[in-house]
Amino acid sequence: MQEHANDPAALVISEEPAKPTTKPASAFAARFGWLIAIMRNPKALIGTVIVVVFVLMATFAPLIAEHDPTKFIARPHQPPSAKYWFGTTGQGKDVFAQTLYGARTSLTIGFATGLLTTLLGIILGMTAGYFGGWVDDVLSLLTNVVLIIPGLPLLAILAAFLSPGKMTIIIVLSVVGWAWPARVLRSQTLTLRTKDFVASSIVSGEGHFTIIFGEILPNMTSLIASSMFGSIIYAIGAETGLSFLGLTNVSDISWGTNLYWAQNNAGLLVGAWWTIVPSGICVALIAFALAMINYAMDEITNPRLRAEKELSNVFKQRSTLATPVVRAAK
Repeated sequence: MQEHANDPAALVISEEPAKPTTKPASAFAARFGWLIAIMRNPKALIGTVIVVVFVLMATFAPLIAEHDPTKFIARPHQPPSAKYWFGTTGQGKDVFAQTLYGARTSLTIGFATGLLTTLLGIILGMTAGYFGGWVDDVLSLLTNVVLIIPGLPLLAILAAFLSPGKMTIIIVLSVVGWAWPARVLRSQTLTLRTKDFVASSIVSGEGHFTIIFGEILPNMTSLIASSMFGSIIYAIGAETGLSFLGLTNVSDISWGTNLYWAQNNAGLLVGAWWTIVPSGICVALIAFALAMINYAMDEITNPRLRAEKELSNVFKQRSTLATPVVRAAK
């Protein structure tokens, strides 16, 4: 025992620090753990699969569709058959081809408007929440003015006076739809503005916009993604409504213009339901898919909903436990 205590090698070995048994979480997992959790959520998986299917349909429409959506191919209002899967329109055009090509226009407008609307909301909302004072007053006033103006009449007026086209619709929808994301992001920025990491960044001499977009923005990723999905749903629905009313370029092929021509050619009056149902179902399905992804993100990133779900799981586990039965002694 004495020899072991005086042995220098033994002392060196005994002074080695213990190695950690678990690896530290990576920076990606720490910051984007919500994204990994979303991919494991059934609602998010269902929504993602539907969105991917529609994107693939729109991308490969020329390969999938056998006929040109603008060409006359058969007699008008021919019902669905093995040759024409979705039937023909009142002008003798292929409904299946128009549905596939319509996804291109509707999804392009929807995703482009969602990105632009979210970008405007980030810039204006976070700037107002961070700087406060007169900057917040001016931007909040502008936001409130846009919010109180009725959306559909304003969209109709702007679309009627501007030259019709995809870019016009994207700009009009973005001008009308940026206010809600901006208000939500402003509220969250006001909360994060008082945190210690923001104060330390200010003390270290970082610029204001570096703090906004480099420090505060990464902590709002899930909220920004949720706002973007909501904006995409709004854009697809608004574009469909404007096209159905004939306020866009009706020569473009979209789900909204498909519905416009179906109504214009008396599809319902003659019983040609197949000219209306495919585009209507597509709009409903893509909105449903995006809403499912949005709900999944809210369940994962919202602390209140997450706590309620965990508490519900605890009660379910307790309810499955067997109740012990104690027999009375004879």
